[in-house]
Amino acid sequence: MHAEELAAAAGAVAARIEGAPVVGVHADASLETVVAVVGGLMAGVPLVPIAPDSGPMEAEHIKRDSAIDIVLNTSQYPVDVAARRDFTPSRPLEASRTAMVLYTSGTTGLPKGVVLSASAIAADLDLLAEAWGWTPGDVLAHGLPLFHVHGLVLGVIGALRVGSPLVHTGRPDPDAYATSVQQLGATMLFGVPTVWSRVAGSASAAKSLSSARLLVSGSAGLPVPVFDKLLAACGQGPLERYGMTETLITLSGRWREPRRPGWVGRCLPGVASRVVDDDGAELPHDGESVGELEVITPTIMDRYLNLPEATADCFTEDGWFRTGDVASIDGDGWHRIVGRRSVDLIKSGGYRIGAGEVESALLAHPSVKEAAVVGEADPDLGQVVVAYVVADTGVGPGELSDFVAGLLSVHKRPRRVEMRDELPRNAMGKVQKARLGAQ
Repeated sequence: MHAEELAAAAGAVAARIEGAPVVGVHADASLETVVAVVGGLMAGVPLVPIAPDSGPMEAEHIKRDSAIDIVLNTSQYPVDVAARRDFTPSRPLEASRTAMVLYTSGTTGLPKGVVLSASAIAADLDLLAEAWGWTPGDVLAHGLPLFHVHGLVLGVIGALRVGSPLVHTGRPDPDAYATSVQQLGATMLFGVPTVWSRVAGSASAAKSLSSARLLVSGSAGLPVPVFDKLLAACGQGPLERYGMTETLITLSGRWREPRRPGWVGRCLPGVASRVVDDDGAELPHDGESVGELEVITPTIMDRYLNLPEATADCFTEDGWFRTGDVASIDGDGWHRIVGRRSVDLIKSGGYRIGAGEVESALLAHPSVKEAAVVGEADPDLGQVVVAYVVADTGVGPGELSDFVAGLLSVHKRPRRVEMRDELPRNAMGKVQKARLGAQ
């Protein structure tokens, strides 16, 4: 669909919903979703994307929490992509208005609604366009879901704001990514680590991406072996970036600068960051000290919907946003994310161990395909390092524990390694560590 057709189709949606307090969107990977989202933005109506695979309890919570009466792209409120209408909003749209309410994944309870302003979204997309050299001459391709920041805000609204064509591959399939480059001229590709791992596992697909200008990875840490395989196959490893629903993207590599596997880049302009210990004291930028990452950013959310106490708890007294992620920062301002503070900062025998560092070491073993590391309670050490691994047959727990001890400090080795056929993941490819012990 050309830009003029999209604007006219979205105009029909905008005219239909203008004045509504809030509107939901059944956000499947379809043109109808894109038209509905653009129509909502044109009308200045806050949008609530709902994942197509949401369970009844989750979907009902989102609808009730955000007071949705209308959910577009459903049988009751279908979106006609063939409709056309010129639309001009009946009142000026303020940049501070709520553009979207995006719901978190609900890993620590019911999903929370993150209220994002139009100005925060616009600011972030402009910063990323500069960092990535993203221009109207690019063609973006991805197959990511359209109900989160990565696939929807960056992957759809970002392309529209820059003015670059967008190819959605339907699914993040290696062959589809290869086709987007070879036949459709894609110059930029977005993916999560699971996608890039699958692409790296297909020699022909990986090689076909060699003409693309930029590969971008996000939503979780990219294993170094995957970076290395893509670098060897197509001449570049993915550029990594970091963000949250609450902050949008705050850290990123730059497209013209060398990439450092395992590191997610530096602060975007206007963003400040620090890592702190349990007492809130700032830790040195030595690339080794790990603590909770805190940021100040112009792309911050307005609030959690209907949760004033949770909103207040996310900020320090001096205005820093507590990300809940554990990181280290080196002397050049590069950041390494080692996981969530709640599950990925392991305190064992007086040592502070980042689960991500141990996972990266495990993934360096040629037989290991996937790895997830957690801390489990121990009466002597407080916590011990436990690894859940998907690997080729023939490799055993003892060999993997010794392998880690040979790469990292001995106290970081897994005290227990459990072999799994697969690891539980959510729709964005993130391992659901809370489910590991229940398998």
